[in-house]
Amino acid sequence: MKNTKARVLTESAIMIALATVLSILKIAEMPYGGSVTIASALPIAIIAYRYGLKTGLFAGTVHAALQLVLGLSALSYATSWQSAVAIIMLDYIVAFAVIGFAGVFRKAIPNQAAALTAGAVLVCVLRYICHVISGATVWAGISIPTAAALAYSFVYNATYMLPETIVLVVASLYIGSVIDFRPASPKRIVMEKMAGGAAWAKPVAGLLVCGAVIFDVAEIFEKLQDAETGEFTLAYVSSINWLAVIIVTAVALVGAVALIIVHKSLQNFKKD
Repeated sequence: MKNTKARVLTESAIMIALATVLSILKIAEMPYGGSVTIASALPIAIIAYRYGLKTGLFAGTVHAALQLVLGLSALSYATSWQSAVAIIMLDYIVAFAVIGFAGVFRKAIPNQAAALTAGAVLVCVLRYICHVISGATVWAGISIPTAAALAYSFVYNATYMLPETIVLVVASLYIGSVIDFRPASPKRIVMEKMAGGAAWAKPVAGLLVCGAVIFDVAEIFEKLQDAETGEFTLAYVSSINWLAVIIVTAVALVGAVALIIVHKSLQNFKKD
């Protein structure tokens, strides 16, 4: 029992640290708060998937406290102690603690990759709701116009939560397909042995797609928000390096398809 608890605490501490580092490595950062990270919620989601809701919420809450420490400057905009409390709870504690719900589909969805992906979507929606409420209340009249504050908050927070969700979903789908987190010790999902040793083909194909998604999100979504007002806009679409987006996406897709074809061909070769 003691060894089990020690393992859970150790894994949680490592994953919280990893999530914090990933949250610092931003793909894009919005002018009035909010950023797109390299799937920073995934380590906490994995803990929640492995050990359940209670442990997941604990890890999520600790991660939230660290995010609060990193974002203490936001409290300088609070106009009262009530608004300071609201910022702390809605933009940090609750918004990041809800990542602990990422494992709720483990029993409902047998496929691990699908369960992790569904959990990723759920926690992103919950976090988005927290930020929308905060924007429409605490930040109205500060960084969000008082008029139509709710509608503005919906749009503003979507400019970073949508790409954040896309990156997290792709990363969850990939990592859930290559590593089995259900045993006591996570194991690489064993792929069929094939002539030529091409078991690596699918994981590499997944990495190519993940890399392309991260690049595209960083290049596109940062240009869809006005740096002065924070509003969603298409005015800067022309400044997006579409050539780079197309090349990176095409290379990743062609490479991924080629690897999958190699994988299938060698598999069929073995069967024959």
